[in-house]
Amino acid sequence: MPQELIATPSTPLASLLQAMVPTLFAAAGNNVARRFLEFFAAEHRNPNTRAAYAQAVRQFTAWADRHGFCLSELTPVHIAAYVEQMGNERAAPTVKQHLAAIRTLFDYLVRGGACQHNPATSVRGPKHVVKEGKTPVLTQAEARQLFETIDIGTVAGLRDRALIAVMVFSFARVGAVVGMNVEDYQQQGKRWYIALREKGGKPHKVPVHHKAEEYLDAYTAAAGIADEKNTPLFRTIDCRRQLTEARLPRQNALAMIKRRARQADLGDKICCHTFRATGITAYLKSGGTLETAQRIACHESPRTTKLYDRRQEEVTLDEIERIQI
Repeated sequence: MPQELIATPSTPLASLLQAMVPTLFAAAGNNVARRFLEFFAAEHRNPNTRAAYAQAVRQFTAWADRHGFCLSELTPVHIAAYVEQMGNERAAPTVKQHLAAIRTLFDYLVRGGACQHNPATSVRGPKHVVKEGKTPVLTQAEARQLFETIDIGTVAGLRDRALIAVMVFSFARVGAVVGMNVEDYQQQGKRWYIALREKGGKPHKVPVHHKAEEYLDAYTAAAGIADEKNTPLFRTIDCRRQLTEARLPRQNALAMIKRRARQADLGDKICCHTFRATGITAYLKSGGTLETAQRIACHESPRTTKLYDRRQEEVTLDEIERIQI
């Protein structure tokens, strides 16, 4: 929980609410402001959901402030107007997420008696049906090219190669990978596993592919952290290019991936999720089943896993190349 959301006995409630709560909700009284804080501090435990909803609510309240609206004046027409404006500026999934944040916040306020009604209940978001994922995917040759261009003569290079390998060969989300401690790379019998905490803190254990095991062993040996069990596995690099004790943030991991992709002449569209999609596609091309890929990726639905399957794209390209002119 963010420290700024925690009230201490010496903190006057009015000052805390004024500092933390947007004007739209703070002006409606302490009960509304307190309930607003509880929504983010207690209702949503997942930090990613909390951050996304906080950003959505900030943008909505800024819009309401610009138009001079107060909380009691808001109606479905106002919410619909905001959604319509967003639809002209942002992608449909973003609009739907913002509307979901607004709707659930008002639901929470109504349940707590802080609001009389939810103005977002009857507002419908844009239609958005996803049948094919848009995440860039590397071919097997491109993935090998990326690994081969990483300079492993430094601990930073060994770290980056190991981190990317874990994402490729375990289909793991970047948040779960950078959240690992050294002890989460563990041996059971003759096999090595990685213990991940996926969405919502769900524990998930995956056997380690032999290449990922090789890269992890090289990294932990060079970094000298193999015995530091309760410390971050993937760490930041300081200005002297030395490994620190601080955990590598997701944003830093993304910046590193962008940099490594450019160095490998793979463009700047590559992102953290690319390796999840790359691993799943490579697995399915090798004869793996969708059901097993779903379990490895820790997806709730096979339809989600199917979005990462890009085998059909390659078949389509092969057919197009048949056109001889």
